[in-house]
Amino acid sequence: MFSSLLALALPLVAAHQHRLHDVGTEEWHTKYGDQHDLAYTGPLSFMHLPYAKCLEDASHAFDIAILGFPFDTTTSYRPGARLGPQAIRLGSSIGRGHTLSWGSSPFDFGARMMDCGDVPLTPMDNAKAIDQMEVAYSTLLARPVQGETKSSTAAMAKDGKEHPRLVTLGGDHTIVLPILRSLYKIYGPISVIHFDAHFDTSNVAGHTGQERISHGSYFTIAAEEHLMTNTSIHGGIRQKMGGKDMVEHDEAVGFAVISTEDIDDYGIQAVIQKIRDRVGLGPVYLSLDIDVIDPGMAPATGTPEVGGWTTREVKRIIRGLSGLNFVGCDIVEVAPAYDHAEITSRAAAGIVADFLQMLQADAPPKPHVGPWLED
Repeated sequence: MFSSLLALALPLVAAHQHRLHDVGTEEWHTKYGDQHDLAYTGPLSFMHLPYAKCLEDASHAFDIAILGFPFDTTTSYRPGARLGPQAIRLGSSIGRGHTLSWGSSPFDFGARMMDCGDVPLTPMDNAKAIDQMEVAYSTLLARPVQGETKSSTAAMAKDGKEHPRLVTLGGDHTIVLPILRSLYKIYGPISVIHFDAHFDTSNVAGHTGQERISHGSYFTIAAEEHLMTNTSIHGGIRQKMGGKDMVEHDEAVGFAVISTEDIDDYGIQAVIQKIRDRVGLGPVYLSLDIDVIDPGMAPATGTPEVGGWTTREVKRIIRGLSGLNFVGCDIVEVAPAYDHAEITSRAAAGIVADFLQMLQADAPPKPHVGPWLED
């Protein structure tokens, strides 16, 4: 009796297993196509760009590269910016396309862009970490370009060769010192556009050794080393100072100052034009501290100052600087532990996306023509 029932059941079990096998072997690609990444899936790279550890793999040619400097051991107030690069990448995951503001996408210009990951910086020895940053930056500056970008760096370079441009994700603001040291080897002294709530030109008289270098003094050190021209400019300054001597010292370092209130008194277009006139036609580096934005819109930073520019104002200014001879740029001081609903990391990611277009555009984009201007 049992053997008869077993004989009847075995074919049914085999048929069921065969149906499961058929379902399991149906190929995904045949039915659904590529295994593309959604906005919230896939490896973590900026705007889903191709990713490589470029410092150990020299096979990649690129025109523009994203590079993370997870460093924050020269901060004077709240730490945490070493986590900034990954937070900015996460904030960029939502989109990578055409915008009305630009009238284009970062991918429309033909440049080969990629994310070169983060430099493994020691958190135990600032002098070594600063050297690691300089070596890493110089290594990537020496890589070949693909040559598809519209803008050229060859005419500005001492060696007459084309060099890639790096968009660096900080990290605290001290990362700019090793960057300027690297760029100086290629281009000589550089004009710096510096968006920040603070001067970052603290007088280091009386300080010795590594104590002289912090996220508030690196421009002073850069000036001592003749890495910058005297045609640099700050934008968004509103810090509380110990006295007028700080303003005088800042001028001696080589900066002109646009305060945070100047945007109200003179307007965005006047701010843009003043910056363009100041830096001229030579090589230009742009450094943006996220605290230039009001902490109501970007709270996740180490030294917040109330009364800052809006995210929209900053993005408009960046668009207006297109066509200058940029050799690189950075965004720094994003400390995600102090963020709410990722608003700071998303603001930073949006600004970096603007950097990618700014580096490639020949001129500022024309304003969007809205329906109120139609005949």
